[in-house]
Amino acid sequence: MASQTETTNPGADRPVILIVEDEALTIMDLGDVLEGGGYDTVQCASAERALSILQARPDICGLVTDVQLSGRVDGFDLAASVAQARPNLPILIVSGRASPDPERMPEGAQFIARPCAGEDILARLKGLMPHC
Repeated sequence: MASQTETTNPGADRPVILIVEDEALTIMDLGDVLEGGGYDTVQCASAERALSILQARPDICGLVTDVQLSGRVDGFDLAASVAQARPNLPILIVSGRASPDPERMPEGAQFIARPCAGEDILARLKGLMPHC
């Protein structure tokens, strides 16, 4: 298994994706799909934790975040903070409740609506990250 919460397989030449989702089954399923698609994952449930992980892990080369998160900061605000800190990092925002808000979407970020399959997220991610 390549990852558990906040762990990865060091030494592997696989791109690392940060998944931010507070639903345990959703994050596990998505992690399995992305790992099966050639990525390693780092997983957490809050935007606050995600920001500290991104600071500590320059090897992370993509972000997938839900809009609804545990903690005070939602996925749109997380994406905006990440876009400022790491402007070239591909960002995919996923939600079954919110709709894409042009005022809150960072430039270059993409939105995917649920219900969607993990494979849909994987395909969109691969399109965002041709260099990874």
